[in-house]
Amino acid sequence: MLTHFKFNKLGNHNYGWLNARYHFNFGDYYNPKITSKKPLVAWNDDTIQPQTGFPMHSHRNMEIITYIREGSITHKDNMGNVEEIKSGQIQVMSAGSGITHSEYNLSNKKTLLFQIWIESNQYDVNPRWKNINLKNNPQESIEVLASGEKKNKNSNILKIYQDASVIRINGSQGFLNYKLNKNRHIYFVLSKGKILLDKTVINERDGVYINGLNEINFEFKKTTEVILVDMPNHN
Repeated sequence: MLTHFKFNKLGNHNYGWLNARYHFNFGDYYNPKITSKKPLVAWNDDTIQPQTGFPMHSHRNMEIITYIREGSITHKDNMGNVEEIKSGQIQVMSAGSGITHSEYNLSNKKTLLFQIWIESNQYDVNPRWKNINLKNNPQESIEVLASGEKKNKNSNILKIYQDASVIRINGSQGFLNYKLNKNRHIYFVLSKGKILLDKTVINERDGVYINGLNEINFEFKKTTEVILVDMPNHN
């Protein structure tokens, strides 16, 4: 089953400093037609204006992935981490027993980012934070960015406390096949580009949920970047 979520149909709150699009119910936004895709519980497509941001706030027992699409964000937390995260980088924060942090766009340009929340499968662990640079991959490629799956435990990637993986897929004018293991489902968003999936056109910033299929055949219509979460099916 493939379910297509068009960008212009997503939930939206525009606060001026923040224009947030919600792939799932989040905060004050609630749509009774949206069902959970656990352990994935949030995917926010945020546009943050210059010299604004999120003041100090706390999280617990959540894997929070921040993927910078354009611009930068400065992270500061109560563990002493202070760092600017730029386009071409990804941050993973395991909130564990509790972490307090702020995120500000201290630049003079707007910032576009995805914030992805995945429920932890280990509770009250020591909080941790890490930021890495992404590789420049060839035109058609599949790259695991963060994972808690056993098959990736020895890989030099960001770790999360969940049997899930955050994956980047790059493509141009061509095809790429992605296989799903049994009893798993995926949700992905196009960071940029355009693809065709079984005659369905998926455009930039659209979301797609796939469950009950063994594989996905991506047909790239132009240079495309896909951010995908592969996860156990707990629904």
